[in-house]
Amino acid sequence: MALLTGLPVLSADAKAKKTIILRSSWQTVNIGDIAHTPGVLTLLENYFPEVKILLWPTDVGDGVEPMVMRRFPKLTILKTEEQKEAAIKEADFFLHGSGPSLTGRKELERWAGSTDKPYGIYGITYPGVYGFPEDRDKFNPADIELLTRAKFVYFRDSVSLEFARKIGVKCPIMEFCPDGAFAVDVKDDRSAIAFLKENNLSEGKFMCVIPQFRFSPWWEIPAKNQSVNKKKNEYNMKMKEQDNAPIREAIITVVRQTDLKILIVPENETQVHIGKEMLYDPLPEDVKKKVVWRDHYWLTDEAVSTYARSAGLFGLEMHSPIMCIALGIPAIVCRFEEQTSKAAMWKDIGLEEWLFDMDIPKDVAGIVPAVLNIAKNPKSAKSKVAGAQKFVKKRQQETMAVLKEKLYTKS
Repeated sequence: MALLTGLPVLSADAKAKKTIILRSSWQTVNIGDIAHTPGVLTLLENYFPEVKILLWPTDVGDGVEPMVMRRFPKLTILKTEEQKEAAIKEADFFLHGSGPSLTGRKELERWAGSTDKPYGIYGITYPGVYGFPEDRDKFNPADIELLTRAKFVYFRDSVSLEFARKIGVKCPIMEFCPDGAFAVDVKDDRSAIAFLKENNLSEGKFMCVIPQFRFSPWWEIPAKNQSVNKKKNEYNMKMKEQDNAPIREAIITVVRQTDLKILIVPENETQVHIGKEMLYDPLPEDVKKKVVWRDHYWLTDEAVSTYARSAGLFGLEMHSPIMCIALGIPAIVCRFEEQTSKAAMWKDIGLEEWLFDMDIPKDVAGIVPAVLNIAKNPKSAKSKVAGAQKFVKKRQQETMAVLKEKLYTKS
């Protein structure tokens, strides 16, 4: 019950059964995008055990639905148009979940246009354009009114918050809150333990590593049905060695200077082959003997169970580090100029020393020493993690208190 400390005290009448629609579950080929949903669901379960939750997803295929339902057996997932229409009539609040942008704009507009019931946005990057610099600040002008009318808008990074203020969003409660994935607790211990045993990896004796190109080559995934983006693909080829070489150097340094092994893993499906091409294959033979390349994609639950048994994580992604920090595991984030502003949240939660910009030479030079420091000084690293965890949990509690107030009052 300690989780409920500080939340508004409700009268008997106010405790009448409420229903929240959670708009989330953006895609299944990225364990970070998957993690948003169970993360926010965990917060809602902890702080609103009395509330009925309806999940309005974009995609829960590829094994994601059974994974989520194992953890949240009382959850209702809206699948048909009839269910969604009925949910709009039944629900008391529409919560746009954590994500890379205002991804559920269409459904949010539908809610706002068909009812005067309240809605809020919880933990997004804005505008969330993942592209070349000239595209970065593009946004839908209609968003200004949509965000302003919300009961609250929580941005998962301070850069997004400032951008929203700059373009004229006037929502009365507009603040930073951590990405929903910080609360994810789905697990698949059986699969994780079996994989680690098969590959001779011992708990606490390996670090996880994630590769990446400047732009995820989604066109490689048949289900995406995308043609090759020639401009992005050419830029990937131009930058791939520059970006992944420092990560590879960190692998070599850890293997040669510590007793830790390395596990190369994907955050999204395209990174399976990137890990082999850019990190594993070019390694010296003496290093390869202590490095494992995961040759297939996985789901968030197995990833969480694996990260929990690691000594730390580093690489060119964001959400695996988020999951690690939630688990008490040290994690380094390396970012690109072309990505959204999401990496700023590492500064926002007090982990600026573990944030590196691949376009700043001084930052790049600091990656190997930082990784090695985590590997050699685990106690100090975990102390830093604990500080970030404390801040994250405080913001989670504060933001859930606001949601409770808006759910149970007419203000």
